[in-house]
Amino acid sequence: MKIKLGASLLSWITPNWTAEAGHYAIKKTAQTGFDLIEILLPTTMEFDSETVKKQLKENKLNVACSLNLPKEAHIPYYPKAALELICKALDKTAAVESTFLGGVLHSGIGVFTGNPVTAYEKEIVINVLGEAALYAQKSGITIGIEPINRYESYVCNTAANVLEIIDKTTAPNLAVHLDTFHMNIEENNFYDPIIASGKKLKHLHITESNRGMPGEGTVNWDALFKGLRDINFEGNLVLENFSSSIEGMQQAVSLWQTSPHNAEELAIGSLHFMKERIKDLQ
Repeated sequence: MKIKLGASLLSWITPNWTAEAGHYAIKKTAQTGFDLIEILLPTTMEFDSETVKKQLKENKLNVACSLNLPKEAHIPYYPKAALELICKALDKTAAVESTFLGGVLHSGIGVFTGNPVTAYEKEIVINVLGEAALYAQKSGITIGIEPINRYESYVCNTAANVLEIIDKTTAPNLAVHLDTFHMNIEENNFYDPIIASGKKLKHLHITESNRGMPGEGTVNWDALFKGLRDINFEGNLVLENFSSSIEGMQQAVSLWQTSPHNAEELAIGSLHFMKERIKDLQ
């Protein structure tokens, strides 16, 4: 199948990885009927790859990995620390036999200078991600760079920002990782960034404008899926919406309003939504 439908680890647990919680998320993702789970790697890299690989095989699940750089690995400030952390994440990705590492890999979430990104800062980011891409090539891994909204980063907010980095590194295994929540804030529409990304788009987080059930918010799903059809999209569509029914999730992702759906309802409803929407893409 050209398109794999996945669920993020965060569909079931908070970002704080534990072996027990991770196993629970793997089982729930498989039981709900997804093809794939996206595992958000802990920045501590305390992650038993061999055990997780075994659990994935037992549950017949494909896997993609992701990493969100913390403040202490903000590339413009700490390029060496950032590269070391990304390479460790690539090692974990290879160890679970995944060929994709996505996430916020351009900057530390929540770090700001009070100004737009400078040409000098961009150069540092380009150099680090270029080095990471070379390292990833040894394991056949594609690195997907996820732009996020202005309230979380000043480095990459749009698909165009990511495409600029990719073009300047010329690395064939750097890709675009988009997220409809962030697109809804930063992009002019949902169609043009998809078209601009083209075959470089490999991973897409499916989530509503309020992080709830797809179709119950303001995301223009018609435009998004038209774009995917027009580029003949081949990659992962991964559910990344959150439910306040998960203990600790409100605090972890600033989800201050009570969700109308619990995690199970959200996952089942979202998977049905995605299956209906991709009928024209297969």
